[in-house]
Amino acid sequence: MSVIKTDQWLLDSYYNPKDICEKLKGYFSKASAAEIYEYLKMHGMYRPLRQGMEQVRALQKNKAWEIVQKDYLALQKSWGGPDIPIFIFPSDVTNRKIQRDFNGKSGLAFKDKLFLFFTEQNTEKEIKAVLTHEYNHVCRLAKFRKSEDYYVLLDTIILEGLAENAVRERFGSDYLASWTSYYTDEELEKMWTVLLHPNKNVKKTDRKHMELLYGLRRSYPKMLGYCVGYYLVKKYMEEKKVSSKELFALPTHIIAGVE
Repeated sequence: MSVIKTDQWLLDSYYNPKDICEKLKGYFSKASAAEIYEYLKMHGMYRPLRQGMEQVRALQKNKAWEIVQKDYLALQKSWGGPDIPIFIFPSDVTNRKIQRDFNGKSGLAFKDKLFLFFTEQNTEKEIKAVLTHEYNHVCRLAKFRKSEDYYVLLDTIILEGLAENAVRERFGSDYLASWTSYYTDEELEKMWTVLLHPNKNVKKTDRKHMELLYGLRRSYPKMLGYCVGYYLVKKYMEEKKVSSKELFALPTHIIAGVE
């Protein structure tokens, strides 16, 4: 598989995203088109806008599909990653969090498929950075011998930390997500010790998992789990002098330095 020609889907059915999601039903088990759309929308897929077709044509003009295809093949070869389908759609410009924390770009990774969401403002390097982050997730999910169904908070923050450190490794600090610079190392070490380490085994099904990951409560720092995960992985990579590729199968607790 490779990058799916979703630009044609968008030209045909942009204003009916549920019709587009009908084409995705074969990639999901027992999910309706409406359920698929709601789930993708939660993670950044577009909501139809009156002038939305201009965004689709701008993404075509910017060669988003070609850029992802070429870079995906390079990453797959470099990382020895899975062969998966990749779906590209416009991102939700009404989602303030995505616009503020991720400069309008987003993605959603499964171990057997990948979704990428962009605006026409995203540059080639930004597109490659999102692909790097999300395909790193795919490789981790495929190579780390623990089912995602059984992930706890520590697994999730390290998953995110691995992905953004792969971006740092490929493109340097200029193309990192803005949240990587929210806090100092001293602040992050304290957040890890006080807030996350005591909750490291919170299950994905527990609401607290998402609250800690994103810092959703007023008492939690914004993007808490993401920021600490990035810090822990970066620290491990620098101490052990290893690449992100070498960490795909490494147990979470070793990377985080916990018993």
